[in-house]
Amino acid sequence: MGINLTNFLSSKSKNTKMIDFQDLDHIDGISISVVSANLYKDIRDDLTMFYFRDGANYASVYTQSKIVSENIRWNINQKPKKIFSLIVNTRNANAFTGKQGYESLKKIADITAKQLNKKQEEDEENPKKISNKNVIFGCTGTIGETFPYEKISKNISNLVNKIRYTQNKFIWMKAALAIMTTDTKPKLAMEECKIGNETVKIYGIAKGSGMIFPNMATTLAYVFTDATLSNDILGKLLKKNITNTFNAISCDGDTSTNDMVTIFSTNKVKNSQIKSVNENKIRHFDMSLNSVLLNLAKRVVSDGEGASKFITIKVNKCKNDLEAKKIAFSVANSPLVKTAVAGEDPNWGRVVMAIGKAGPKINLKKLLIKFGNITIVESGKLSQNYDEKLTANYMKGENIEINIEIFTGKKSFTAYTMDLTKKYVEINADYRS
Repeated sequence: MGINLTNFLSSKSKNTKMIDFQDLDHIDGISISVVSANLYKDIRDDLTMFYFRDGANYASVYTQSKIVSENIRWNINQKPKKIFSLIVNTRNANAFTGKQGYESLKKIADITAKQLNKKQEEDEENPKKISNKNVIFGCTGTIGETFPYEKISKNISNLVNKIRYTQNKFIWMKAALAIMTTDTKPKLAMEECKIGNETVKIYGIAKGSGMIFPNMATTLAYVFTDATLSNDILGKLLKKNITNTFNAISCDGDTSTNDMVTIFSTNKVKNSQIKSVNENKIRHFDMSLNSVLLNLAKRVVSDGEGASKFITIKVNKCKNDLEAKKIAFSVANSPLVKTAVAGEDPNWGRVVMAIGKAGPKINLKKLLIKFGNITIVESGKLSQNYDEKLTANYMKGENIEINIEIFTGKKSFTAYTMDLTKKYVEINADYRS
């Protein structure tokens, strides 16, 4: 079955900044299989398997919502040293499904382990023993619907039969498309970097368009590297780099029950051993991982439901990081700010409102607000040089930057969001239909 391009090609978003795609190619130690399990009314790819033939080290961060999906519960309960398979389904969140949802995953993990053990015996000189604990899941879609165990379980053999040990940009794009729900664009990113003298790859795919507001991370994102890194190092690197990437975005202020970001290392590049994230030889990898995560996070925002504009909110000169973040997200999550941007209205009073309600103290005598390079508020009052027509013209652009200086300290935080359009209401009013 070919790539389903329906959502991708029918996008009416005006945002073009993020539609370029990097050509992810081969990365050793991973196989990707994609099928249609008929989870949707129309036929499209909706079930994906990532298979690590020698196992992969891994680390995850999950939603901090007090109501979590059954796949998150399953993943947290399994504590293997290595993962052999990640299975991702769309259309069904497997949230609020209780025992049926959890037991379905256990049975699918059992089937998957059995099938992969057979594959190991066929393909490997020294076959590994895979148990259900070596299988984790990503689920995305509607909350509260019965998990489609029969449709998914009977397609595990199809996924295993499609295992190939070489990838190309076609299969990566196919996987990125297969995990989409209301997304209009697949999301992929890549970097190459050095650990010591060895060149390693970092590839990532993500999905997310609505119910996007971080409380650790947000949406589904999967990152793969051929580097040799321990679970501990991967965990520390991931948590460190979530802060200013997936933890810096918001589409609608809502945190999903299913949020997860996972990084896998196949250990195929025999780089020098890393014992601490503070070592100089991991610095380049650290920066490149941040670049991949930020790239994916920005793609999620740019494809926010109904989005026509990509908004960057930079808050500087705060007392501490937390206060800067509170102010940035107060602006980012304000429906009034977001609708003003959608209407291309330079209504800076709404930004002032959002700053004021955030909570942290503000040095009002010095407060500075800019839209792009246009100074609107300086020294706590409307700039004498403020030009409404110039600002209104700036608001017609696809990329809007709001710069705020609080003057209570030296800390900063940057948040990313999108505008709130009539299309957002239409998408979410019709979501389950």
